[in-house]
Amino acid sequence: MKQDMIVILDLGSTENTVIARQIRALGVYSEIHPHDITPQELAALNNVKGIIFNGGENRVVDGTPVEISEELYSLGYPMMAIDHPTAKCDKKLAALPDEVTLKSFLFDECKAEANWNMKNFVADQIELVRRQVGDKKVLLALSGGVDSSVVAALLIKAIGKQLVCVHVNHGLMRKNESESVIEVFQNQMNANLIYVDATERFLGKLENVADPEQKRKIIGSEFIRVFEEEARKLEGIDFLGQGTIYPDIIESGTKTAKCVKSHHNVGGLPQDLQFDLVEPLKQLFKDEVRACGIELGLPAEMVYRQPFPGPGLGVRCLGAITRDRLEALRESDAILRDEFAKAGLDKKVWQYFTVVPDFKAVGVRDNARSMGYMCVIRAVNTIDAMTASIERIDYDILEKIADRITAEVPSINRVVYEITKKPVATIEFE
Repeated sequence: MKQDMIVILDLGSTENTVIARQIRALGVYSEIHPHDITPQELAALNNVKGIIFNGGENRVVDGTPVEISEELYSLGYPMMAIDHPTAKCDKKLAALPDEVTLKSFLFDECKAEANWNMKNFVADQIELVRRQVGDKKVLLALSGGVDSSVVAALLIKAIGKQLVCVHVNHGLMRKNESESVIEVFQNQMNANLIYVDATERFLGKLENVADPEQKRKIIGSEFIRVFEEEARKLEGIDFLGQGTIYPDIIESGTKTAKCVKSHHNVGGLPQDLQFDLVEPLKQLFKDEVRACGIELGLPAEMVYRQPFPGPGLGVRCLGAITRDRLEALRESDAILRDEFAKAGLDKKVWQYFTVVPDFKAVGVRDNARSMGYMCVIRAVNTIDAMTASIERIDYDILEKIADRITAEVPSINRVVYEITKKPVATIEFE
């Protein structure tokens, strides 16, 4: 079933995702597109019922005001402008609309149907994937995280055995992560799974690399190279499946917003990529991805597991990655996850992890002065990963975690709890 769509044109707003989510909450599908979309590009979108020009504080780019193409006014769509005084449409608002105003625009003026739901989304994406892929094969990077697991389930439903899953152990996985991926997908879900241990290859490429953006791009590029090598061993691989979701695209930069951080599946892709991309989740927010997973029949424990970044522990081992800090990070993270589970916090906190910076501090161990690493704990709650609040952890739990980490990970002598919201911080440190 084709879902009606409201197009949000980004004319400098920092609240594009807010209005998009408001519209979706009312049962109407919405997508955010750049301000300079052409009439031809707009016409290529399915079932557009109306356009919202969403202005804001970034409406001037490189000294030039972001303007609306005159051609768009002649297309006949109902239009609404938010915080953009030069727009020539009848409905102009100084700020985001309230629910009554938004409902009136969607249902009275645009005549949109409230048919945005996961059942329809899944049906649409299955049809689109089948149309895109045909009888070819898709190679999927399967990390075992929420996004790639949901993509795997959707692609299995769409194209079955035409999907080839590749799990790359880049040496930056959490403790026992790869073993868990093999057990769930190969043994339980009977997926066509190829396991590649590329630990030495990745750590070699990352040696002495301290810049976060460079690390992310090295990891992203090397992933693609591994997939290309695996694809050459197979026949008929024309497509690369990815678990790209909407916050990945937004944070990697738009025409009116600066890059927050490059995601390995957006900013790190090489220009000479040998595949066409299959990204059925790229317009979904994180909570919608989870709802999609439930609709596809994935077990709740898989769908609601905490997110894990594509670059893995590489962006939590701050600065240039060293093997001793990486191992300290892996062990401290395992302890944190174990204690959160015992305290029931794993069901309450959206994402929690440890970070190990690239410096040492003085401490005392075995009655003697010692130099050790610091372990930073971060625990945040969010709906869509665009903003995040801090979980207030009981001090007794924090103290128990700190005692375990410093006792079981000899290279760590300090544990701290980080309490900065997003914004101004991001969820990850790099």
